[in-house]
Amino acid sequence: MISFKGMPMKKTTTILICSALLVSAASAALAAGGGGHADGGMLLKDFLYRCLSFAAVVGLLFYFVNKPLRKGLAGRTEGIEKALAEARQAKVDAEAKFAEYDTKLAQATEEIESISASIRHEGEQERDRIIANAQDMAKKVSQEATQAANREVERARGELRQEAARMAIEIAEEILEKKFTKKDQVRLVNEYMDKVGELH
Repeated sequence: MISFKGMPMKKTTTILICSALLVSAASAALAAGGGGHADGGMLLKDFLYRCLSFAAVVGLLFYFVNKPLRKGLAGRTEGIEKALAEARQAKVDAEAKFAEYDTKLAQATEEIESISASIRHEGEQERDRIIANAQDMAKKVSQEATQAANREVERARGELRQEAARMAIEIAEEILEKKFTKKDQVRLVNEYMDKVGELH
């Protein structure tokens, strides 16, 4: 006896209708064949027996294959659902990682900009310090050069004065030698003596 226990109603109905159509088609074919009554009855019984055997085999196959097939399909469905869940989780994890890396990249960009601004500021300060030092050194060098020039000018002036005085004495001596006579000498000595006498 074929058992349809546990099968859905729709599938059971479909199997019964197919079996009935198969039996009626076979009966019509035998009736149209026109053989003898005895042979026709035997053929019909044989055909019905074969149909029932076929239906029993199909039922047994369906009964034994249905559960493993359902389990396999259920397992495959579970596998697909599990794969989809893992894919969703992987997507969520990837999005979280992307957000984390995006935040880290933004922080790194800010740090780079901060370091760059700091380096630029330090460079500007160093440049200003170097310029200030150079200006101070230029002032000192200028002052030292001015002082050295002034000393050199003073030394040159002193030398010129000495040379002018020496030359004036030499010229005066030459003039006195040429124009100063004994009479002039006596007169100068007398005038000097008179002045000294007046002072005492």
